[in-house]
Amino acid sequence: MYDAVVVGGGHNGLVAAACLARAGRSVLVLERLGRTGGAAISTRPFAGVDARLSRYSYLVSLLPDTIVRELGLRFAVRKRTVSSYTPAVRGGRPTGLLVGGDGTRESFSALTGSDREYEAWEAFYGRIRRAAGRIFPTLTGPLPTRAGLRARVDDDATWRMLFEEPIGAAIEEHFADDLVRGVVLTDALIGTFAGAHEPSLAQNRCFLYHVIGGGTGDWDVPVGGMGALTDALADAARGAGAELVTGHEAIRVDTDGRTAEVAFRTRDGEGTVGARRVLVNASPQALAGLLGEAPPAPAEGAQLKVNMLLRRLPRLRDRTVDPRRAFAGTFHVAEGYAQLETAYAQAAAGRLPGSPPSEIYCHSLTDPSILGPGLAARGYQTLTLFGLHTPARLFPAGDAHGPAGGHDATRDALLKATLAELDAHLDEPIADCLAVDEDGRPCIEARTPRDLERDLRLPGGHIFHRDLSFPYADGTTGRWGVETAHANVLLCGAGAVRGGGVSGIPGHNAAMAALGR
Repeated sequence: MYDAVVVGGGHNGLVAAACLARAGRSVLVLERLGRTGGAAISTRPFAGVDARLSRYSYLVSLLPDTIVRELGLRFAVRKRTVSSYTPAVRGGRPTGLLVGGDGTRESFSALTGSDREYEAWEAFYGRIRRAAGRIFPTLTGPLPTRAGLRARVDDDATWRMLFEEPIGAAIEEHFADDLVRGVVLTDALIGTFAGAHEPSLAQNRCFLYHVIGGGTGDWDVPVGGMGALTDALADAARGAGAELVTGHEAIRVDTDGRTAEVAFRTRDGEGTVGARRVLVNASPQALAGLLGEAPPAPAEGAQLKVNMLLRRLPRLRDRTVDPRRAFAGTFHVAEGYAQLETAYAQAAAGRLPGSPPSEIYCHSLTDPSILGPGLAARGYQTLTLFGLHTPARLFPAGDAHGPAGGHDATRDALLKATLAELDAHLDEPIADCLAVDEDGRPCIEARTPRDLERDLRLPGGHIFHRDLSFPYADGTTGRWGVETAHANVLLCGAGAVRGGGVSGIPGHNAAMAALGR
C-alpha cells in the first residue's frame, strides 16, 4: 500500500511524485514506455548522427521557477536573442519583420512605412505583460474565482480582450498591418484549431497561456534539450524516495474513495498495487478508461511537427538579416493574418491548407550542447518546425503505411507543401541544406496528430489532451482544478485546469491537493 501511485511518468507525473516524496509520502510511478519523460524527451532520431533533439515538446515558458527551486532541479534555460522573424515580400522585394533586440523599431518602420505599428505593439504587449505578471503567480495556488482573477488583473479593457471577446477583435483594433496582425495571432493558434473570431474563445485560452509564462511570456531554450528537464525531474523524484518503474502499463483503477487498487500490465504478466491516492498523468480519455467510465468529448490535435538536422543554415532572400538572427527566434512562414484565416477555413472544410502556415526555430544556435562536438565544429544546426491548422480529421486513420491517399501520402503531401512555403523565402532550397544519416537518408522526420496519438496516446493527437481552460474556478473544477468524481483520484496531466504545455503545474497542483494544502 503506497500513499500515492502516479500513473504515467511524463513531466507532470514526475513533478507530482517528487513533491509528494519530499513531503514524506511513499510514492510509486508506473510508466508504460521504456523510459520516463512522456512527450518531453530528447532522442537521436537520425541513425548514426550525434544530435539529441527535443523530439516533441521543445521550448519552456510555463514552468514556474518556484517548482525548479523547490525540487532543487539541476536544469537551466537560456534566453533567445531574438523573439521572431517573419519574412515577407513588399513592393516586389524580399523583406521581413525582426522582433527582439536591437533594431526592432527600425524593422517595423522599414516594413510598414511608419512607427505606428511598433508603438501599437509596445502598448499592446505592455498591457499583456502587466496582466501576465498578475495572472502567472496564481497558477500554482488554489483556483481563484473568475471575479477574484478579474480584480487581480485590475484592467477592464485587458480583461475583456483576453477573457470575453474573441482575440481577433483586439488584434484588428490595435494593428493595421496584415503581417503584424498574423504574428500576434499565432500565439492563439499553437496547438489549437480555431479562427481569430471563434465564439468559443478557444483561441483566447491558447493565447493567454502563450503570453503569461514566467510573468513575461518569454519562451526559453532548455539547455541540453527537453530531456534534460525530465531527467532532472526523475532524479529529483528518486532522490526524494519515489519508486519509478518503466514498462508498467496501468490498465484499471478501482476505488471506493478512500483506498484504491491499480492493476498494471508488464511483458511478464499482470499485477496490482494498492494506494491511498492515485494521480493520473494521462488524458481525461485515458482516466475514464482506467475507471471504466464514459469518456469525455473527443479531442483533436491540429499540428505538424517536423525535426531537421542541417549541414548549414540556408541563405535568405532578405539579405538585410543574418540567418543566424532570423532562425534564433521564431521564424514565421505563411502566417499573415489573412493567410492564417484562409488556412483555417480550408482545413475546417476538410482540405489541407493551400499555403500551410508554420513556425520554425533553431535550438542549436542558443544551445549547441545538443550537437556532438564534430557536428558543432562543422557548423551543423537543428531546425524544429511546427505546422498549424492541420487537424487530425485530414489524415486517414488506421494503418500509417496504408495505400496512396492514406495517412503517409497525406503527411508527405503536407510536408512538401510546408517546405515549399519556406523555400519561397530562401535563396536555396532547404533540401540542399539537410544533413544525411549513416544510410544516406535526409535528416528530416515529420509527425502528424495521428502519429502522436499512436506514439504517445495523445487523444486525437491533441498536445494539450483537450481544449485549454481559463485559469479560474467555474463551479465544476474543484479547489485545485485536478479533482475528479472520486475523492482519492486526481488528474495531474495536461488536461487538468491550468494544464497544457511543459509546465509541471498540474503535477504540482495535484500533489498539493493530495497533501490537503
